[in-house]
Amino acid sequence: MTPDRARTAVLTLLSQRNLGATVCPSEVAREIASGDKRAWRLAMPLVHDAADQLLDQGLIRLSWKGRKLSARAGPYRIGRANEY
Repeated sequence: MTPDRARTAVLTLLSQRNLGATVCPSEVAREIASGDKRAWRLAMPLVHDAADQLLDQGLIRLSWKGRKLSARAGPYRIGRANEY
């Protein structure tokens, strides 16, 4: 598991979704945990770091219950940047 893999997983999962759809950070963690059903929790810090970086670069947006988040705090969903 690497930060680059987490970034790639975020962007790949988003590209596979319909416009306007979001992904849960835990989905990304499960993707990069290579099928180990318990390791995804260990991958969450990498996913959070990737989300922060991608948000800073303007490549994603974060939201929770339909509201835009300007930074990652508490629960959040990840969506495409240009869909808000």
